[in-house]
Amino acid sequence: MSKFKVAIIGGGKIADSNHIPALKQLSDRVEIVAVCSRDLTKARALADKHEIDKSFSNTLEMYEQCAPNVVVICTPNNLHYSQTMEALAHNCHVFCEKPPAVHAQNALEMAELADEKGLTLAYNFQLRQSSECKLLMRCQADGLLGDIYHIKANFLRRRGIPGWGYFTDKNIQGGGALIDLGVHVLDLALYTLGYPKPDQVLGNTYDFIGKSGGKGLLGSWNPDTFSVEDAATAYLTFPNKASISLSASFALNMQAEKDRNLEIFGSKGGVKLFPFTLHTELAGELADVQFPYLEDVDIQLKNTEAFLDACFGRPSTVCTAKQGAILQEIIERIYQSAAL
Repeated sequence: MSKFKVAIIGGGKIADSNHIPALKQLSDRVEIVAVCSRDLTKARALADKHEIDKSFSNTLEMYEQCAPNVVVICTPNNLHYSQTMEALAHNCHVFCEKPPAVHAQNALEMAELADEKGLTLAYNFQLRQSSECKLLMRCQADGLLGDIYHIKANFLRRRGIPGWGYFTDKNIQGGGALIDLGVHVLDLALYTLGYPKPDQVLGNTYDFIGKSGGKGLLGSWNPDTFSVEDAATAYLTFPNKASISLSASFALNMQAEKDRNLEIFGSKGGVKLFPFTLHTELAGELADVQFPYLEDVDIQLKNTEAFLDACFGRPSTVCTAKQGAILQEIIERIYQSAAL
């Protein structure tokens, strides 16, 4: 089986720390042929660091000279749509960073073009590949949870407004804590439920801390140019009466420095995902069952493998283009509800 020729678009931290190291561990299946960034110096530096032959500042030149068949997109949110559509037009499979796009219509068009061309478009929601998530799916398949009727999903930081990049610029990112952090746990919650579409969405967003400034644990930010939400809450209901409550924050006055978790409530049992605990009844008594020997896996590596499986037409647990479009629509509906 021939290797995929992979091009990286984006010369920042996520490409350097996550995607390129994972791809290099899969050298029997892929060859990284190029790095492209609007800043050619940045692209060349990243290519040199990882011993990648070509670097570009123009994507059309990259496609012409390297003819990749896989593109990994690691750029700001407002570029995902145009770069994905261009890659698909060049008959490339696409592995795109989260979120899918800035607007729901964009994510839908991306999914439709991928389907039309018979190509794989997937998104990097790597928490799906954790041992805890895999165990959750096994518990659900074994009937230990019964009917899941509510999920509480949190991704919270006490003072984690990023002091670098474009995270506080709405024009570039499309939003703040919800579209950057909340999407991870929302994807997990939807994945657990089989990725249904909600019939009702209620949301609120807040920017009190971001606009007023204060102590930061991830660098300093400028409150005068802060244009995104620092916290968001949402409540989703589904036609089968299941529901999701979602909370995300860059900054929130809470005790813990951070809190990223799912709590799943079913008719026979419940789960707290991190660390994994099954809440149930055994021998007529209430029981909390823990699993101390779960494997600590490289979730980025596993998610990259899942993406490549999808490209080869194998069964895969990667977030699909269709699922990404559903998620983006929900994010947009939360922002619309908050605005109203």
